[in-house]
Amino acid sequence: MKSNYDFSKAVKGKFYRPNIKMNIPVYLDDKSFAFVNGIARKRKEDVSSIVNHIIKSDMQLIEAMK
Repeated sequence: MKSNYDFSKAVKGKFYRPNIKMNIPVYLDDKSFAFVNGIARKRKEDVSSIVNHIIKSDMQLIEAMK
């Protein structure tokens, strides 16, 4: 690395987008992926839909336990 950097011509917030929606990748271990993928194949849905369904079910269960 250089000892000094010149930021005099920098533009603050040049790449900032306040309303951007980002899809963050989630990595499943092999056993979890095989389980979810098996369900997705049987239902002819994508893995993301199945994972979202499982998470929403867990959220309802947790709310019911409060």
